[in-house]
Amino acid sequence: MYEHDVIVVGAGGAGLRAAIAAQEEGADVAIVSKLHPVRSHTGAAEGGINAALREGDSWEDHAYDTMKGSDYLGDAPAIETLCQDSPKETIQLEHWGMAFSRDDDGRVSQRPFGGLSFPRTTYAGAETGHQLLHTMYEQLVKRGIKVYDEWYVLNLAVSDEEVPEERSCHGIVAYDIQSGEVSGFRARNGVILATGGPGQVFDHTTNAVANTGDGVAMAYRAGVPMEDMEFIQFHPTTLPSTGVLITEGVRGEGGILYNENGERLMFEYGYANNAGELASRDVVSRAELTEINAGRGIEDEYVHLDMRHLGEERIIDRLENIVHLSEDFEGVDPLEEPMPVKPGQHYAMGGVETDENGETCITGLYAAGECACASVHGSNRLGGNALPELIVFGRRAGAHAAGKDLGTAEITTGKRGEWEAGEVDTPVAPGAVRSPDDSAVADGGERAADGGTMAATGDEVVTRAVDAENRRIDHLMTKEDGVQHAEIRSEVQKSMTRHVNVFREKEGLKQALVDLREARERYTDVYVNDPSRTYNTDLIQTIETRNILDLAEAITLGALARDEFRGAHWRKEHQERDDENWLKHTMLSWNEGSPELWYKPVILEGENKTYEPKIRSY
Repeated sequence: MYEHDVIVVGAGGAGLRAAIAAQEEGADVAIVSKLHPVRSHTGAAEGGINAALREGDSWEDHAYDTMKGSDYLGDAPAIETLCQDSPKETIQLEHWGMAFSRDDDGRVSQRPFGGLSFPRTTYAGAETGHQLLHTMYEQLVKRGIKVYDEWYVLNLAVSDEEVPEERSCHGIVAYDIQSGEVSGFRARNGVILATGGPGQVFDHTTNAVANTGDGVAMAYRAGVPMEDMEFIQFHPTTLPSTGVLITEGVRGEGGILYNENGERLMFEYGYANNAGELASRDVVSRAELTEINAGRGIEDEYVHLDMRHLGEERIIDRLENIVHLSEDFEGVDPLEEPMPVKPGQHYAMGGVETDENGETCITGLYAAGECACASVHGSNRLGGNALPELIVFGRRAGAHAAGKDLGTAEITTGKRGEWEAGEVDTPVAPGAVRSPDDSAVADGGERAADGGTMAATGDEVVTRAVDAENRRIDHLMTKEDGVQHAEIRSEVQKSMTRHVNVFREKEGLKQALVDLREARERYTDVYVNDPSRTYNTDLIQTIETRNILDLAEAITLGALARDEFRGAHWRKEHQERDDENWLKHTMLSWNEGSPELWYKPVILEGENKTYEPKIRSY
């Protein structure tokens, strides 16, 4: 068994920042990651970091823009924390040597981004995430922080009290991809999940193959609620053939969207008469798909994004990476012709429920970054707000886990505050079919949640969790035939892309739940074809597919339950935002394998003001 004060799961932007912060507080920290840190998906982020740095801007304006962008489903304490802390965290990156783009006067450059009232997006060309990741990895190496890379975390080691709010997290169980070893990692102070988003739930996504929502699924099965899972962001500019992201920075610099008729669609058809291409992402994505569905798309699939008028010098200076992406993946030179783009799954606004310090309802368990939901983004994230979330809440989670007093959180977690039970009419009982490994891991004691065991000490909790995971792997590896996970995963991705996309309707959502039920039934017969214990990607991906099933179901169930149109959640039957009935967070808790639906109110009371919901227009 390995032992550290703080264990961080995931080595992207949030995980690296959390580890650095915990180490600064004197903790013995280790990162456990299925990827080497610089291969983390943060490196694919292009656009920038929103921070109120200049005269004429303020954190209050940033907070208002963020709340408006969230369609008033963000929690004010989290939003204000993000906007207050982002400037100093951005300056810290600059002091660590991050190569920000700069103006002629030497100041770091800032560009306009969608939904912002001020050009506050600080950037490093069109590869801001790449620069951020390498800058923080340098700090990791400098500080000598231990990294267990290419270790796949299988589960959390959580005590098994009946009420989730009484449980505590004592560590994790991980699989060494190189050797096949299954080991426990004891965390004396806390575990921080920083595992990224669930992009592989969909078949057209900007996300990496590694983004399978592992941390969210593990926390959910350990008893932590998932929050607002129905809110999935579809980025308006992805390359049609691959889903590769084309940064919002292209539109921030002045790029224009055209339909098949050569019309500037955002203005021509009134989608955003003021902001145009720089409307919020959900608005632009719906506009593009409306054009395509109306027969004004190019090849009935995409629209054009044109930046030729910016001139080669400006494009190469600020967007050179985009030129290469377009050429490499679409064979289009954007200096000479427009790029084809269409909406693609990009980001999950929902995730593991946390407070503004990153802590969950389980003592000692934290989450930060895209896998977490504080909630900063509500029903729609503004471009440029993901990277500051990583560094702000990664730092807070790391410091808090290491013992720093950050004050009493204003956001409550679990069923500690005000909440109400929920119901939804489903065609099948969600989650009713158990996974084949459930009986294997359950052998060894009563279990209220899939992440925990009855034990008196933290070491015993971890040891029993390791034993359970060894039984699970043995079960999967010794089964001689059945269904391969890839078939199931492909079916889930296709159903989610068809029925739970930008445009959603009741019957489609119900069909998706039926499809997911059938996928669960097939998963009970899943087996691992590769008999080896080393570099067994078949085994890893089989386990990941279970996580994809749980998160796909949560997204769909929340989308079916929410009878309104808010932010990224569009419902054909409900074309208006319903503040009277739906100004609340959708919560899902693990209930012996079936999701329990409930709600908690949104917090609109900020430090100095209350954010009153208004019509969101651009």
